[in-house]
Amino acid sequence: MQIAELSVLLVWAAATALTIALVAFAVDLGRRTEERVEARAEAHAEARTPVAVGAASSSGPAPGAPAAEPAAPRRRAAGIAMSTTWLGTALLLVAIVLRGLAAGRTPWANMYEFTLVGTFMALAVFLGLNVRRDVRFLGPFVAGLSVLFLVLGLNVFYVAATGVQPALQNYWLVIHVGVAISATGIFTVAFVASVLQLLRDSRDSGAPYLQRPGFRWLDRVPAPMSLEALSFRLNAVAFVLWTFTIIGGAIWAEHAWGRYWGWDPKEVWSFVVWVVYAAYLHARTTRGWDGRRAAWFVVVGYACVLFNFTGVNLIFNGKHSYSGLDAGTTAG
Repeated sequence: MQIAELSVLLVWAAATALTIALVAFAVDLGRRTEERVEARAEAHAEARTPVAVGAASSSGPAPGAPAAEPAAPRRRAAGIAMSTTWLGTALLLVAIVLRGLAAGRTPWANMYEFTLVGTFMALAVFLGLNVRRDVRFLGPFVAGLSVLFLVLGLNVFYVAATGVQPALQNYWLVIHVGVAISATGIFTVAFVASVLQLLRDSRDSGAPYLQRPGFRWLDRVPAPMSLEALSFRLNAVAFVLWTFTIIGGAIWAEHAWGRYWGWDPKEVWSFVVWVVYAAYLHARTTRGWDGRRAAWFVVVGYACVLFNFTGVNLIFNGKHSYSGLDAGTTAG
């Protein structure tokens, strides 16, 4: 078996592990919701139960005292979910390394490889956040997007592992594209947080379609303000990286094509992404735009990121049209 074939198998294995993680995260989120509702019902029932004078024992709670919190259950599903997420991320990392060895270069020179590394970065950001705080509520959605991206990459964007065009044979391929991938991974996790913010805020506002039992899991999601703060911090970091992406791309363009800016479709849409997120950060910090307006800004920004990656490479022709899907060319 060749190294490139082993890399593909490992990507499929990573997608399988992340699918298991997706199911386990969903089970954990659902069970925690049920336990919370039941605990509330029991506490409410105990609070309404009259207590006879002198009936309370020394070991029981005093009349009128708040009900004791139930013991935290073992979250076995959450443990399985995190373990399989770590496993899937590790398998994906090995697959990326093997892809680079098979191609003899940095493994992010076409759409397939960008998909793999971008997915890995999103998973790494999610796992890194969990080291410092419990954000496992993001798990079903980060894992779900990761599986979607990996399957899409394998079935739509896959190309054989080959070398790159002369214009891409430069150390800026490592720096410029690597930073862009890192920013994209952070944007992905921030997007998930903003979508959850919109859903939780709509449920709290009484949206009828979100009051159904099937959306009860939203009660386990943090308050909209907490989700907004998380998304803002992530987007601020990703914005700095994206700024460096544009600057690095301009420097690389001057080396490769003799000009810093040429209104190439990829350059234009990279700038559009920068403008959208710059407007979001400015509006939120100086204009007081928060809540749903800020969250929708993030959704629009991430849609621009996805179009910059897919639509620009597949629809437009330009110096950055290195999708790798035609005639074995490679993507930048």
